[in-house]
Amino acid sequence: MTFRRVSRAPIGASLLALCLLAGPVLAQENSPVRQQSPVLIVDQDRLFAESDLGIAFRRRLESEGQALASESRRIENELRQEELDLTARRAELSPEDFTGLANAFDEKVQRLRTEQIEKSREFDVARDEAFQTFLAAIGPVLTDLVAEKGALVILDRRQVFLSVDAIDITDEAILRINRAVGEDDAED
Repeated sequence: MTFRRVSRAPIGASLLALCLLAGPVLAQENSPVRQQSPVLIVDQDRLFAESDLGIAFRRRLESEGQALASESRRIENELRQEELDLTARRAELSPEDFTGLANAFDEKVQRLRTEQIEKSREFDVARDEAFQTFLAAIGPVLTDLVAEKGALVILDRRQVFLSVDAIDITDEAILRINRAVGEDDAED
């Protein structure tokens, strides 16, 4: 029986419950029957990274993120060129004309920066919403696993200090998600 150290999150009650559960599991280490536990563990990050549905969500998000990054690079290059052009024209412009153009350019730069920052924030919100949509889509699969295993709760691996590998259902959940939930659910 192997133990996996996961995080330093201070969850005394969970640790106590797991320690109490570990005794009977360790006592039956050579038993072919798996110990039932009211507590199961799942790695949400792995579910999102390794399930077909999670991969579909990530591909869509990566595509959107790359488009945003590409747009930002294009704007940056255009602004750099515009700045060079303005600097080259400085000698032929009156100080007043140059100041007016420089101020207009600065305002444009600030406006575009603000727009790109807002788009980046919107992307972050969309990424969080996609993860929540993913969790909602896989909820029935996890609910079925809880019922089949006679468990009461599933904890995220990041919130668990120490656990017995036998209560980690991540691999099984990924297989079931792949069978039960189609990639089309990532398009919603």
